[in-house]
Amino acid sequence: MVRPRLEAFAAEMLGSLKRRDQRAKGELYMRGLMLDGKRKSMQPMAERLGVDHQQLQQFVSSSTWDYAEVRRRVARWAAAHIAPEAYAIDDVGFPKDGYDSPGVARMYCGALGKRGNCQIGVSVNLVSDRASAAVNWRLFLPESWDDAKNSGDALLAEAIRRRRTRAGIPDQVRHRERWRLALDMLDEAREEWELPGLPVVADAGYGDATGFREGLTERGLAYAVAVKGSTTCYPGDAFPERPPYSGTGRPPGPAYPQPHTTLRALALATGRGAARTVTWRHGTKTTKNNPRAAMRSQFLALRVRPANRTIRRATDGSLPECWLLAEWPPDSAEPTDYWLSTLPADTPLRELVRIAKIRWRVEHDYRELKDGLGLDHFEGRSYLGWHRHVTLASLAQAFCTLLRLDPKAPAPA
Repeated sequence: MVRPRLEAFAAEMLGSLKRRDQRAKGELYMRGLMLDGKRKSMQPMAERLGVDHQQLQQFVSSSTWDYAEVRRRVARWAAAHIAPEAYAIDDVGFPKDGYDSPGVARMYCGALGKRGNCQIGVSVNLVSDRASAAVNWRLFLPESWDDAKNSGDALLAEAIRRRRTRAGIPDQVRHRERWRLALDMLDEAREEWELPGLPVVADAGYGDATGFREGLTERGLAYAVAVKGSTTCYPGDAFPERPPYSGTGRPPGPAYPQPHTTLRALALATGRGAARTVTWRHGTKTTKNNPRAAMRSQFLALRVRPANRTIRRATDGSLPECWLLAEWPPDSAEPTDYWLSTLPADTPLRELVRIAKIRWRVEHDYRELKDGLGLDHFEGRSYLGWHRHVTLASLAQAFCTLLRLDPKAPAPA
């Protein structure tokens, strides 16, 4: 039966909560998220559970318990049970009607498919081809929620401080770019939770940030991140040269003799003939011509040196070398997708493609988190409550994953 397994799993994951009634309410909240019903906000869940919604409200919004420790336990469980192969960085929009929820502003929202009033949550996920787990979260605060960023307008800064106070936002929590939030969470996962050093995958919203890529390299983490085809680069075999010194003025430093190009131009110059067909996994939609539902396309892999003014160079003036992976479908006149990767230079093409594409699992599981487990249904207006709700939704998904991976096994002791 599922109920005893849920109780055992919740007892392990919520074991850091000091009081028995807190652990019981945590399990109750998890059950509410997993019960049938479209809305997973407090009152609908309480009605299905047959309890007063104030119990759930008090547990999430004002009770004293540490959600970071619950996340650590979920992360350690996921690292042991889903055999993760990468950290996937992602974010999700939470549409909102009003302007009092912490971090709410007019931003592009994937759930709406356009700019709209929303919150943005950034997540770090442990991912393999068979499962994923959202193990860490940060709520993105736009500059409009940071009085320090608006200190030139005293009235506006004071209004922002009042909004922050109402939402219970800690004073040390300030506006940080989403990619910086991702790096902060990776630091927490590796340094405090002692998770392994896995490759990092992310979409172009993160891959296009040079600081994010360099931050991963500084941390010793390889990556395979999507980027735009307009990203500038030199070929991998290009090297800087030191121009002759005229004898007057400051001696010139080493520089690349040819102008830089773009990933798109480099791929086109290499040509479709260099692309190879790769099957990176098998899906579920079979057809007469594809009975095994093979996910395949053509890919080009080249060594390149990304180039812009902010990328740090070696003492000889050279830029760091990495992989360019470009997907070039047979029916397309040019590549449709690009990735930069610091996986080892001897990595086989199929492995490059598989890691770059592994984000599909997170996108798949986000649908479960949102549609089945009420990730974006929280209606509270507190910073603490938001973080606790997404933690409990992730915990509920981890339990669902446990059932999928080993439906007949006993729950962990």
